[in-house]
Amino acid sequence: MSVCWKGRRAKRKQDRLTNNSSVKFTTRAIRVAQNPDKEAGAVIQPIFQSATFAWNSLDEMPSHDYTRVSNPNRSTLEEVLASLENAKYAVCFGSGMAAIMAAFSLVKCGEHVLMASDIYGGTQRVKDKLLPTMGIEASEFDGHSIESLETAIQSNTKMVIFETPTNPNLRVMDIRAIAACCKRNGILCVIDNTFASPYVQNPIDLGCDIVIHSTTKYISGHSDIIGGAFICNDEDIHYKIFEYSKTVGAVPSPFDCWLTLRGVKTLALRMERHCQNAAAVAEYLSTNSRVKSTYYPGLASHPEHLIAKGQMRAYGGMVSFEVEGETSHARRIAESTRIFMLAESLGGIESIIGYPTLMSHGAMTEEERQAKGIRPTHLRLSVGIEDIDDLLEDLDQAISNAFVGTTEKVLVSV
Repeated sequence: MSVCWKGRRAKRKQDRLTNNSSVKFTTRAIRVAQNPDKEAGAVIQPIFQSATFAWNSLDEMPSHDYTRVSNPNRSTLEEVLASLENAKYAVCFGSGMAAIMAAFSLVKCGEHVLMASDIYGGTQRVKDKLLPTMGIEASEFDGHSIESLETAIQSNTKMVIFETPTNPNLRVMDIRAIAACCKRNGILCVIDNTFASPYVQNPIDLGCDIVIHSTTKYISGHSDIIGGAFICNDEDIHYKIFEYSKTVGAVPSPFDCWLTLRGVKTLALRMERHCQNAAAVAEYLSTNSRVKSTYYPGLASHPEHLIAKGQMRAYGGMVSFEVEGETSHARRIAESTRIFMLAESLGGIESIIGYPTLMSHGAMTEEERQAKGIRPTHLRLSVGIEDIDDLLEDLDQAISNAFVGTTEKVLVSV
């Protein structure tokens, strides 16, 4: 029997599919670095829930020696994520914000960072609270104006960081133009690609140096882990970030990596449904008389629709809108949906309704939010993969019920 077993093992294919651009996105998500286990032939990689790994001798260091430094589950996930972004390298972190901080670790005391004014509140908080303590100067630019970017660049500017589509206004920035401006000026170009996901757009192909993801969102897709990723093509930058992760230790657990990898396998299928549902929700909201404005890059009325069309394969699963009424109406809608859950975060298979004023941008003052176009009547939707008829019915009843007993006077814009 042992001879037969050895023969079966010998015949098992062990060729390893690596990052190969000729293999399509969905196949890469399922197969890159994910061959059957060499020992048992398990189709799904085991969870290496071990803090440390044994050495055969002092002259033979193992490929993984300590999980803070590396782990088989983390290494596999990193290779897959790099492949999906058409990049060479990825380093995974314990959260999206840890990945953002890793990017800022490339900036030295006395250097300058330019941040788009329309950006996630957590990243804004780093700019306001942490970068000054590190001796790093930071200022903002209008991400929709290359002239604004060119004007804001200083002699000590080291990095430009932005996101598109933006949170929560779903504005679209021209990735190629921003990346080209950075390249002309010798500045690192960093983009947070969380809202889009690698399925929707690949910023490195458009000229960016570094891509950041909160893998908590679409990449894992099931709202059950916290994680982040730093992705690039430059070997020197990759080495610096790997050393940073090893030193700081803000790394994901083996189990979180395993769960994220499980989610990645269905990323393409999920994103197709997210995008389809979001487009239908945006169309519905854009025709609802109780809705003042609808923000979705796929709408022809979106101010950057043509830019989005030129850099996105689809338009994503996020939609936001402003209620034609008062703050109380927006709050009633948020609290009365039955399928859309009132919660923070986004990108999971379930639909979520969020209130940016108290959630994603709650750390800002009201004046700061107003300046960024985030008003108390603003709601953000992470459109899930449920049946679209149920989602539309839910929004319709929530919006209608929010205005029961009100007069038309409150519907007049001010």
